[in-house]
Amino acid sequence: MARRKKGRDISGWIVIDKPAGLTSTHVVNKVRWAFDAKKAGHAGTLDPDATGVLAVALGEATKTVPFVTDALKAYTFTVKFGQATNTDDAEGEVIASADIRPSDDDIRLALSGFEGDIMQVPPAFSAVKIDGERAYAKARAGEEVELEARPLFVESIEMVERTDAHHAVLEMICGKGGYVRAIARDLGETLGCLGHVTSLRRVWSGPFELEDAVTLDEVEDLARTPELDKRLLPLAAGLLDLPELPTTQEGATRLRNGNPGVVIAADAAFGDLAWASFQGEPVAVGVYKAGELHPSRVFNL
Repeated sequence: MARRKKGRDISGWIVIDKPAGLTSTHVVNKVRWAFDAKKAGHAGTLDPDATGVLAVALGEATKTVPFVTDALKAYTFTVKFGQATNTDDAEGEVIASADIRPSDDDIRLALSGFEGDIMQVPPAFSAVKIDGERAYAKARAGEEVELEARPLFVESIEMVERTDAHHAVLEMICGKGGYVRAIARDLGETLGCLGHVTSLRRVWSGPFELEDAVTLDEVEDLARTPELDKRLLPLAAGLLDLPELPTTQEGATRLRNGNPGVVIAADAAFGDLAWASFQGEPVAVGVYKAGELHPSRVFNL
């Protein structure tokens, strides 16, 4: 007989302002412990040295993680010119150097080539799997890592500050699967001066922003108290980028049983991904078709 998971049946979102030095998984484990929750997950990995928005889902909210993961995200990061590292950030070993430094105009012109639909090769030190093993594990073992280019949508990328000849601060809004370290690496190669990331901060992720966030210290200080529960955002917070379609009690019952249910479409078109609500509570997520929602995920709240 399968062992039952320990912990509370608690559902919702909490946005952590992730500190540097911890993995995203480590943060999730701390949050799960602090809430004594049965289930927890996050919506988009941040590198250990990166900071900023890490949205953590508890309980039934984990079913909405893909919708946040697929959403646009915004980053502020600093690129150091003149050096390439094996990790594409400041933690790695310098593997090549260059003396030239780009002008502001050179940087802006080069950045225009990184907007829209681009192809990006992930860093060798990344969580991408190769034959079932993480690329970073192979790279740390000294193996040659060859990764295929992957599509990435970049809505915008611009330079917001040139702190000195060796550094530039950039802001980027991109879709799922983007590696900021790869952007810095490729920008440096395009400019002919090489480059790597020295600092990285995620400022928003889908519907979640830094102003929603709490620190990990706050979570630990309030662990297993009613005060911490008050910091939890509702499950619906992870669905705010999707249309909400109210349903009736009968519709809610059908949807919870996995069947199409009648909904009131306000701003959804045929084929749109949307979520149904009854008396303000999320019932299901699915595809809207001709007055009905066809559920793909059902919430047991």
